[in-house]
Amino acid sequence: MLDTIFDKIDKDIDLTREDLKFLLSMEDDSQLDQLYRKAYEVKTRNVGKLVYLRGIIEFSNICVKDCLYCGIRKSNTKAQRFMIPEEDVVTMAMWAYENDYGSIVLQSGERSDREFVDMVERIIHEIKRRSNSKLGITICLGEQSEETYQRWFNAGAHRYLLRIESSNPDLYRSLHPEDHDFEQRLNCIKILQKIGYQTGTGVLIGVPGQTIDHLINDLMLYKELDIDMIGMGPYLVHHETPLAEKAVDFNEERQLKQGLKMIACARLLLKDVNIASTTALQALHPQGRELGVMAGGNVIMPNITDVEYRKGYQLYENKPCTDENASQCRFCLQHRVESIGEKIGYGQWGDSIHYARRTKQA
Repeated sequence: MLDTIFDKIDKDIDLTREDLKFLLSMEDDSQLDQLYRKAYEVKTRNVGKLVYLRGIIEFSNICVKDCLYCGIRKSNTKAQRFMIPEEDVVTMAMWAYENDYGSIVLQSGERSDREFVDMVERIIHEIKRRSNSKLGITICLGEQSEETYQRWFNAGAHRYLLRIESSNPDLYRSLHPEDHDFEQRLNCIKILQKIGYQTGTGVLIGVPGQTIDHLINDLMLYKELDIDMIGMGPYLVHHETPLAEKAVDFNEERQLKQGLKMIACARLLLKDVNIASTTALQALHPQGRELGVMAGGNVIMPNITDVEYRKGYQLYENKPCTDENASQCRFCLQHRVESIGEKIGYGQWGDSIHYARRTKQA
């Protein structure tokens, strides 16, 4: 069966749901090694052997949402809230520019009030001004109005990551309070595409109640939406959340394996999209991010937030690199990436090849 699937990939024949179910259900280590090698081969052929850096600036953990899995949910009274001053956010972004990262991610808890929207717009403008528009900007700031998305796009942001968390409405509802709307989130993704953002999404892998069929549907949704980039990762427990009570059989090895399988399957299915090898993988294995690249990922998102703020942005527990400053992280990442035979695309935006092809066709 595996040889048949690989033969289809070599002949550029689309994988079926049955193919994906076989791949995601595999447990044999030798078969999984073959899967990862094939995904890496497809990655190399379609997007090259460059890893692109997205320096993440987590500038606030104040959030109006109450997602049942997230450590910065508004009901977590133990979270020590912070908001990094605008000038400091810009300074962190300029560190990325001066150190040839090429691109950053602005990420925070979700807010949509006027003060927040205006502030983000000013930050984007200032980063673009000081970097002579040479620093790429991705934003990951949740559900917003079309007007807000357009303002931030006009200011200079060109990529947006909005994770759907699950393509299944029922499973989505099990991860969120009643006032969180699946259709609204899906519609936001479509609005981002309409405006012209390189649009990314992703899911939580291995949450309580999730099945292989759910994961297959997640992959198919990426394809159906014609998504440009994927930022998905294994679910990790935060004990100050309601979902932690349901994660009674949490197993790190299983979470890591399922996360890597999803990266590999996404690469085999979508070929030319950008796929992040997330920090969550490293929380499960010391070389988790390298394993993600070897399974088909081509983007790594090192944290460049000042160390004094990092412990406040705990979406999950045991988050790595909370005490490692940006300079240490840069050196460490270069060594890690080179150790697996890849190179870092310093000074490059690393835009999605899929986006270029999609918009050219449009």
